[in-house]
Amino acid sequence: MQSKIVDGDYVYQCKQVQSTIDWNSCDVLELSDTVTGLPPKEATEVRACWSTEYLYLRFLCKESNIVSDFEHRDDPLYEQDVVEFFIDEEDKGTGYLELEVSPRNIVFDAVIENDGIDTVVSIDQTWCFKDLQTSVESKKQGYLTTFITIPSSNFIHPLHQGLRWKVNFYRIDEDLDGNREFQAWRPTEKINFHIPSRFGTMVFI
Repeated sequence: MQSKIVDGDYVYQCKQVQSTIDWNSCDVLELSDTVTGLPPKEATEVRACWSTEYLYLRFLCKESNIVSDFEHRDDPLYEQDVVEFFIDEEDKGTGYLELEVSPRNIVFDAVIENDGIDTVVSIDQTWCFKDLQTSVESKKQGYLTTFITIPSSNFIHPLHQGLRWKVNFYRIDEDLDGNREFQAWRPTEKINFHIPSRFGTMVFI
């Protein structure tokens, strides 16, 4: 099933799993151009699920031109190709977690302080997800698949049914001509991912 739009809000139902993940049983959300909301040049779909111990994410990206030179954690991955996940657990709009993974499986993670509108006030890059697991595969020709596993100990509250987060999923992708496309689950209506009011809702079911 696809993610839903309910009363103007984008809602993703994140399903609980046990020992084995069947990604085909997880609801899918698709990214669109973050300014126009139109389908992107290269499609991106995201699926997520959870257990009491972990949150699992999978990005499937159509990819014809990889731009990814960074080699170190917390390098400015957003300057090249990358997938991103923002989490506002408390739904205050002024603080959230940012996670990025590049095609080379380099990670950027930080705590972001926002003015509550559209401006980053501070970025704490000394913070990092503990025991984070990521991998990037290119088994299917023309596609990259990024897997992310986040231990629940990183979050304020234990993962449980009924939990609701404000989140958004993003991708930055550069084509052969050097043009950069900015994709989002819930479009921000401008080239700025740091707009908390445009986050959607993830519901743990």
